[in-house]
Amino acid sequence: MNAIAAVSLDWGIGKGSDLLFHIREDMQRFRSLTSGGCVIMGRKTLDSMPGGKPLPNRRNIVITRSPDFSREGVEVAHSLQDALDLAAGDDPDKVWVIGGGEIYAAMLPYCRLCYLTRVYARPECDVFFPNLDTKAVWQILRSGPIVSDGALDYQFIEYINRDLP
Repeated sequence: MNAIAAVSLDWGIGKGSDLLFHIREDMQRFRSLTSGGCVIMGRKTLDSMPGGKPLPNRRNIVITRSPDFSREGVEVAHSLQDALDLAAGDDPDKVWVIGGGEIYAAMLPYCRLCYLTRVYARPECDVFFPNLDTKAVWQILRSGPIVSDGALDYQFIEYINRDLP
């Protein structure tokens, strides 16, 4: 399983129910990597998507505590273990944790790779990704050059969880 996110310099990923960044190349990378796979997210992340609809061309698993939650096009998991069980039959290289903050924190121990877009900015935020640089099990596998979209500088970085094969 993998995680994918765009993070600020202080590991912020969101403000309220909005993403901090809308970088075209990052969105294209997200689409390219996750398309045809399975995405695991929390209900708030699903609600933040256009129309609150699941992502097309992906199996969408939504973790929620609400026993009555249902939405067309998603599979509902009421616990972390339920989500892991639902995704167990999928190719682990095509299972993606996509947010939000609580889901990332809970699922990272099960992720082998983490694909980050590190954005060199510090906007106000209230949702954070765990700081992988402070976690001994995570190591940078590869990093791309710092590029600019005109308004923001960013870099694609891949981390590997050394505890997982």
